[in-house]
Amino acid sequence: MAHELSYPEQSGLAERWGHFAPELLSIAIVGVIAIGLHPLGGPFMVTVPVALLVFVIGSWLMMRRHDRQLCELCVAAMPLNASERATRYQRRFWLAHHGAQPRIFVPYLAVLIGSNFVPGTYGRVFWALVQLSMVYLIMANSTHRRLQPWCPLCSGGGGADTEDPVSPDPPPGHRRQLV
Repeated sequence: MAHELSYPEQSGLAERWGHFAPELLSIAIVGVIAIGLHPLGGPFMVTVPVALLVFVIGSWLMMRRHDRQLCELCVAAMPLNASERATRYQRRFWLAHHGAQPRIFVPYLAVLIGSNFVPGTYGRVFWALVQLSMVYLIMANSTHRRLQPWCPLCSGGGGADTEDPVSPDPPPGHRRQLV
């Protein structure tokens, strides 16, 4: 008997948009690169980039909203061998943890913005490659969000809480009795 994956009834367009936002953002980045390498003419010269900007902002907002709630589609898509898959994504986990640190983020942002001003054909190719790096950054954060319970860098590098949250240490001078 085959099971079909269906959207929950209360799930609307916003929830589905948020679920697929990493992929949609990646497609939008490729669209920006295509427009940057081959500019549009006529009435599309302004309308398409503006529509793409609105779409990117909307997708980012929907992705952030999605990341803050439990998604039935994400649970259904969870691999059965999640810990094994997590071992293959060490670079993505590293980037998800360290990419937001100012010592990495600020230089990356400077290169990302600065690449817009590199002249010539090779400059446009460099710009396109730098912009494409955002796709990897988005997918790294998406992978980390899905496989976070198995991330070796979360929770102090152990992948899980090592302390027992239920029974805290007794106060000094207190003797434990074995039952």
